[in-house]
Amino acid sequence: MGKGAAAERAAHRLRNMTRRHGDTETRRKCFRQKSVFFLPKLLGVLCVFLAVDVFPQTELEFLAEKITRGSTEQKRDALFQIRNLQTAAASLLAVPALQDRSEIVRATAAFSVIFLPPDEAARNLVPLLADKKPLVRREAAYALGKVRSPQTINPLVRVWRKDKIPEVRNAAILALGEIGDAAAISELVVILQRKPQSKEEFLRRSAARSIGQIAQIIQTNRTKVLTPENFLPAEFKKIEKPNFPKLIDDFPAFRPAVGILIEVLQNRRDFPDVKREAAFALGAIGDEAAIPVLQANLNSEDYYLAEICRESVRRIAVYAEYAKIKE
Repeated sequence: MGKGAAAERAAHRLRNMTRRHGDTETRRKCFRQKSVFFLPKLLGVLCVFLAVDVFPQTELEFLAEKITRGSTEQKRDALFQIRNLQTAAASLLAVPALQDRSEIVRATAAFSVIFLPPDEAARNLVPLLADKKPLVRREAAYALGKVRSPQTINPLVRVWRKDKIPEVRNAAILALGEIGDAAAISELVVILQRKPQSKEEFLRRSAARSIGQIAQIIQTNRTKVLTPENFLPAEFKKIEKPNFPKLIDDFPAFRPAVGILIEVLQNRRDFPDVKREAAFALGAIGDEAAIPVLQANLNSEDYYLAEICRESVRRIAVYAEYAKIKE
């Protein structure tokens, strides 16, 4: 190997050593350069971790700001987000919106406060039943049904008796059903005692449905109502054990309701939807006095009515068996 090649190799090794083991000043300079490059990234990572802890509070503050100072659409957007959070803390932010100048904001806010404790939600919503705008009154009534506070029964009864807007009155009747308290039965029966009129068709349907829903809630603690449940064979239809096999003995308010619901099914002039809900209600109550009229409709041309009657007859039979076991 020539002297030139040996000298070139020695110079190469020297350069490598200098890169790996540079003098102190060189190493310090390199560290400063790397620090300038990595420090912002490190701070960014720390900020992300810190944000995880404070984000929920920041989000609520952001929603509160939108409700206080935002446009109508911004307020509604915030109220929808609050509704989706489904927490009492979030619902509390929506309370000021119940007094907003915009009726659409007030109406939207009604469903955004339903996750407050029931009594607190009721206190905030009941005043809206007297709002000047029908839209707000209607949404407040529907919202009270979701709150399910018994203390709202009387205010809702006043709405159905005195409000001049049919949609608002209907909302109040449906809310009474969702609350699930037998104290509302006598008011619902009054509606069905009237002669059928086309202008009150939906009101009558709502009243019959609510009677059945109250009975179902008391019997099974469930709030969902399907009429009919389905069109599958009987073995695929589950009938839950009732809390009160003889409901009318424990809740006498249902006794007059049974007689009125039977009359509805027998009345040729009543509306199909009202009859369907009446048949469902009779099954939910579970009184054996309803069996003959239900059996009379098993072959009805209204296929839905026939199926509901079939379900109700079976339900009453099952309830009767539980009553025998209890005795």
